[in-house]
Amino acid sequence: MSASRGQVSGLPDWGRCAVMGVVNVTPDSFSDGGQWFDPESAIKHGLDLVAQGADLVDVGGESTRPGAPRVSEAEELRRVLPVVRGLAAEGVVVSVDTMRAGVAERALAQGAVLVNDVSGGLADPAMVPAVAAAGSPFVVMHWRGQSIDMNNRAVYSDVTGEVVAELRESFERAVAGGVDPERIVIDPGLGFAKQAEHDLALMADLGRLRTELGRPLLVAASRKRFLGRVLAERPDAPVPPARERDAATAAITALSAREGAWAVRVHEVRASADAVRVAHAVERAGADSAGEGRRAG
Repeated sequence: MSASRGQVSGLPDWGRCAVMGVVNVTPDSFSDGGQWFDPESAIKHGLDLVAQGADLVDVGGESTRPGAPRVSEAEELRRVLPVVRGLAAEGVVVSVDTMRAGVAERALAQGAVLVNDVSGGLADPAMVPAVAAAGSPFVVMHWRGQSIDMNNRAVYSDVTGEVVAELRESFERAVAGGVDPERIVIDPGLGFAKQAEHDLALMADLGRLRTELGRPLLVAASRKRFLGRVLAERPDAPVPPARERDAATAAITALSAREGAWAVRVHEVRASADAVRVAHAVERAGADSAGEGRRAG
């Protein structure tokens, strides 16, 4: 395990794994769709997440659950912009979760400071130029296609090797398009065009992902299907619903922080914020112990 998790130019340095809270301004997200659909509720929820320990808040107006249809850009803007504006006005570090350049541009103008594109710039050819022009930090996620059919694309012979190769292509495409490489974050895309065994293999290989790609790593495992599969009593048993996967999410947070992830993206913040604090305390204790050993030698 390496303590170095990298710094993202244009964002605060939290000195540990950051916690990104999720605000879904949607009626159909897989874990909390509809709960924060009106702007006032969504803004209050974002502020509550900060009070519980979120370092930044990711606001999205389009569900990316498997099988989800797309919404129009006008509807996505209607959902997202008031929430971004309201949270930014309260001093919150805001990320916008969108695959559309137009939404990204408008959200950045309203106070967002990070663009989190689950397609890694592939869904909208205008995204990379827009991010480059704005000078915004940019999350590049591993993606093989829209939610409506992404499960059909979950075919790998070497999941980590293929994800690394495809992410490297997306990273290089973004850099060639003018995005500052020091402002790019990598996300392995857990749950996107992946089965449970693929997600678990990528979690086991976080260190390899971070080392081979050489950029800060965002881990977004919160409440996802692979955790439900892990928690099911047997392969043919029903999986626990999304809201019953928060303890498992906190376990992923602790593992991710220990492996040097830059941030974790979670729905339930308090447990993951606690997990990060514990992992950071262990990390510091290890560094102190190693320093004492060197001095004694």
